[in-house]
Amino acid sequence: MTSLLLVLLAASPDAGIGGPPLLAVVERIPDAVVDLRYATADNFMGKAVYPPDARCLLLEPSLRRLEVAAATLRAQGYRLKLYDCYRPHAVQWELWKVLPKPGYVADPKKGSNHNRGGAVDLSLVTLDGGAVPMPSPYDFFGPAAHHGFDGGTDEARANRERLKAAMTGAGFTINPMEWWHYDLPDARRFPLRDEPFTTSSTKSK
Repeated sequence: MTSLLLVLLAASPDAGIGGPPLLAVVERIPDAVVDLRYATADNFMGKAVYPPDARCLLLEPSLRRLEVAAATLRAQGYRLKLYDCYRPHAVQWELWKVLPKPGYVADPKKGSNHNRGGAVDLSLVTLDGGAVPMPSPYDFFGPAAHHGFDGGTDEARANRERLKAAMTGAGFTINPMEWWHYDLPDARRFPLRDEPFTTSSTKSK
């Protein structure tokens, strides 16, 4: 996997290493459940495109807002479940090759806010780690993933709205086509990045 990542980095000349530190989310939100799907085969690619030791990393402004959302949800009896955080820009090209569909996968020529540390994909679990129903699975490419979807169960839609209220209340913006995806509003002022998940430019404090 390390050799694969090096090849991918070499193929992504529009992004680089450097910029504000990327911070480990679990250092600040220790009760968050980290389930990085792209470090496993349980994703729409059907294979791991992150190394097995990948961490959930975000920029400080993203993490600060996420702490607020986590506190709000914790008081309501829920914890965060994190599916994706920082994503190397080279991996964006790999996702685009499989699903070149803007709205679901960002065009790597412009980059995703994930490539900046300014986006997070997430859901909810109960305080004891129990599953919380949502209108669709993660990475589902269809109407049930949309914020405006009015099908499914009342409970699933209520959970989607609970997550949305906490995240937008903390200052994130939504992707209308993906209930799980939230952006730092000014993420595009930060550079696209291609550094590994364990690079020395990331900080765990």
